[in-house]
Amino acid sequence: MILDTNAISAMAEGDTDLERILPDVPSQFIPVICLGEYRAGVIRSRAREELEKWLRDLEESRRVLLVERETAKFYADIVADLRSRGCMIPMNDVWIAALALQHDLPVLSRDEHFDQVKRLRRIPW
Repeated sequence: MILDTNAISAMAEGDTDLERILPDVPSQFIPVICLGEYRAGVIRSRAREELEKWLRDLEESRRVLLVERETAKFYADIVADLRSRGCMIPMNDVWIAALALQHDLPVLSRDEHFDQVKRLRRIPW
């Protein structure tokens, strides 16, 4: 399962609903895009040092998915399809969706716009 940025944030905040789901998920992956998004928020935080340490620990315990040439093909297909239907989503989320489709993984996210991406499985909480 891919952890979207809002799932990572919820984990850091100790979201009890999310804490009930995660132990049952054997493989959890973090897109490099989400690391960038989360770090951008950490930089502005009053709890920066604490959150940076928490994020380092998270990175060490999960596999980070990198964008590759193959990912770019999935990205292009998603963008073309969304444009043809007039329903674009944020570009960072297109990259996350591309990684999910490339690796055949669902995305744990509260963002309903992921539902616009064909063949993508979103797991809400």
